[in-house]
Amino acid sequence: MSVLSLLRARTPADFADWFRPGGDYLLRVADGMGFHTGDLAGFLDEAETAMRAGRTGADVAPAVNRLVAADLYADAAFGLPFLEWTPAWYELPLTAPVAYADWRLRRVADQYARTIDHVSVPRFSRPKDVVARGAPAIESVSGFADRFAFADAVLHLEWFDYVAGECGIGVPPELIAETRAQTVGYYVGDLALDDLDPTVRRFQYLLFTDDEWVRAIDERYGLDSSLLSLWARICRRERERFGN
Repeated sequence: MSVLSLLRARTPADFADWFRPGGDYLLRVADGMGFHTGDLAGFLDEAETAMRAGRTGADVAPAVNRLVAADLYADAAFGLPFLEWTPAWYELPLTAPVAYADWRLRRVADQYARTIDHVSVPRFSRPKDVVARGAPAIESVSGFADRFAFADAVLHLEWFDYVAGECGIGVPPELIAETRAQTVGYYVGDLALDDLDPTVRRFQYLLFTDDEWVRAIDERYGLDSSLLSLWARICRRERERFGN
């Protein structure tokens, strides 16, 4: 099966296997950084059960609604900005299916957000938003794999910051800012790996466990996707670098 077969997913039940790896990723990174996660583990179980049963809105606890909505809104908003960081030969064929998948994710997220007083919608950085040496930082990074890794390093930090914030996980803003600054410095060549603060290195090490998220999606949907396999390999390579 191709990864494009995911475009057939429409209902909360269809997206339960999409949601759970992202929720597990949120918990894994937060726990690994020592952030207080409260009842998040239990909410993840409740959310997956509710989605498989097709329960949404008033039939679901408010904290669970917020968790599902935040996770899916973040995933929906992630795709198109990420593609802008990649070469045209990679970006152009994927733009239409990614846009459609984003729309589907938002429609399911809306069902969980409708009973919440307020939930924000995230915005992820485009290449022009991340500057180094007076130009888009991506211009200082060469090679597909390194550019892909750089994009993920910036955007998965933003993904975690948004979803954690919506779910009440306290992440110090100064840690986010410092991780972003040092990450950019590392990928453009201004900082060596050993120059990074140990907390920043650990944070990116944990964030790059999104290779497990990607593999879980591939396995849960039975895709055997070369596209997801490439993504997982790049993330695993970076995780090993930051972990050494």
